[in-house]
Amino acid sequence: RDNDIGALVDATHPFAAGISANAAAAAETAGVPLIALERPPWQPQPGDHWIPVADLEAAVAALQPLGQRVLVTTGRQQLAPYEALPDRHYVIRTIDPPEPPPDLPDAVFLQQRGPFDAASEADLMAEHGIEALVTKNSGGNATRGKLDAARERGIPVVMVERPARPAGVPVHHDPATALQWLEA
Repeated sequence: RDNDIGALVDATHPFAAGISANAAAAAETAGVPLIALERPPWQPQPGDHWIPVADLEAAVAALQPLGQRVLVTTGRQQLAPYEALPDRHYVIRTIDPPEPPPDLPDAVFLQQRGPFDAASEADLMAEHGIEALVTKNSGGNATRGKLDAARERGIPVVMVERPARPAGVPVHHDPATALQWLEA
């Protein structure tokens, strides 16, 4: 209201549930129309072995039968759930170092920023003997290479599905459509 905002586009990361909830509450309170703009989620391709799960706790439970060497690309802020399965060798890739790091007896931490192509991801998986991948369904092309490499190598992917957007918030996957909405 103070800035005479006429519309709100929530273009946060698909897993920024707290920010999206706050945006929805603020828009409702101020009487401002709101849409969400997010990149489309990844879809499994022929040959993929995806195990969809609702959250990281379910992802860790799904790892139990999948192998000892796990590549984790779920971000740096929510690594504590992996402590429930400490008997694995984890390769944990984040952009920034985890704070605090999880208490895991056998973990390698890599700080790397994408994009990552399928060939470099396959090399990483081979170097570390990866038997399972855990990732969030963030969508986009910059980090899709890990999924292509996992398919190529026959590695199962524990896929954490996106949290639900706040009720009543329309979701657009195309910036042009969001722009049309704003112009209307």
